[in-house]
Amino acid sequence: MKITIIGAGNGGQAMSGHFSLLGHDVTLYNRDLSKIPDIIKKKGVLLKEKINGFGEVKFITDDLSKAIKGAELVMIVTTANAHKDIARKVASFAEPGQIFILNPGRTLGAWEFKKEFYKNTTTRVYIAETQSLIYACRSEGNGEVRIIGIKEKIPLSALPFTDTSHVLDVINSVYSCFVRAENILETGLENIGAIFHPPLVLFNAATIERGETFYFYNDLTPLIAEFLVKLDQERLGIGKAFGFDLLSISDWISYSYSGITGITLCDKMRNNPAYFKILSPTSLESRLILEDVPTGILPFIELAQLARIETPFLKSVFLILQGMVNRQFEEDGRTLKNLGIENYHTFVSNL
Repeated sequence: MKITIIGAGNGGQAMSGHFSLLGHDVTLYNRDLSKIPDIIKKKGVLLKEKINGFGEVKFITDDLSKAIKGAELVMIVTTANAHKDIARKVASFAEPGQIFILNPGRTLGAWEFKKEFYKNTTTRVYIAETQSLIYACRSEGNGEVRIIGIKEKIPLSALPFTDTSHVLDVINSVYSCFVRAENILETGLENIGAIFHPPLVLFNAATIERGETFYFYNDLTPLIAEFLVKLDQERLGIGKAFGFDLLSISDWISYSYSGITGITLCDKMRNNPAYFKILSPTSLESRLILEDVPTGILPFIELAQLARIETPFLKSVFLILQGMVNRQFEEDGRTLKNLGIENYHTFVSNL
C-alpha cells in the first residue's frame, strides 16, 4: 500500500520506519527538511528496542501536494494544533477516496479537520481519528527511534461514524491494533494525555523552570496521582452526559498496555515499561501545555458546557496554565464557537 506520513517528529519517524518494515511504500512529509538531515541521508529510519530494523522511506519531501499524490492512506502524525492548517492545505489537491487519519485527534480533531477541509473543497475523502498514537517512542537523533512501548488496542472513529468500517478495514490491513469507537466523541473524550500531561507540568513548574530534570512519570507521587483521579472524574462525568462509560485513566493504562502491575494509578504509572525514564520537558513552553490545553482540556470544558455540567478542577487547571504561559487559548483553541457547534442536538446528529 502507498502510505504517506505527515509529520517527522518522534511518532511520525516511528510510524514511517514501522510501516516500511511491514512492506509498504512510505512517503514522509515534514515542513522543514533541515530538521531531519539524517533521515534524508540514510533514506529511512532505524528502529530499536520493541521494533528492530531499518525502514526505508521511498520519498521524503516538504511539498504537501507531492506527499499525498497517489496515497491510499495519509497518516497525520503532528501536534493537534496543526490539524486545522493541514486540512486547509491538503484540501486543494486531495484525491477522491483518500483516507486521512489523525494520530491522535486529541479532542474534536476530526470535527475541526473536516470543517476546515470542506470549506475549501467538495472532494469526497474519509476522515478519521485515533484515541492515541500507536507508540511510546523517543527519537535519538541520527535517524534512529527507540520504541519504548506499543499499545495493543487503540480506539478509532471516522466522521461520520458510518465510514468507520471502511477505515478500519484499510488501516488494520497495515497494522491491526485499531478497534471501533462509537464515534469521535468517544475517541475525543478518551484523550488521556489531557489528563496526564498539563497537571504534571503544573505541579512541577518550578522544577522545570529551574532547568532541573526528573522522570515525568516514574517520579509521580501518590497525592498528585490522587488529584489526577479527581480531574479524571470530571472527564468521566462528561462522558456519562453524552452516554459513554469511558475508561478511567487507571483502567486505560491496563487496557492499552500488557503486563501492567499495581492497583493504584500511581503504581501503574511507575510500573509501566512504556513510561520508564521518560524525562520531563525542558521548558514550560512545551506541547504538554501548548497542545494538550487548547486541544484537550479546553474542549473538555466546552463539551461540559454543552452538556450543562460543571468541571471546577478542569477549569482551574486551564486558567492557571493559561496565565502561567501568558496565552489566550480560546482565541484559536477548540471552543464551541471556533468549531461551529451551535447546540447539543445539531452536534450529536452530525457525528
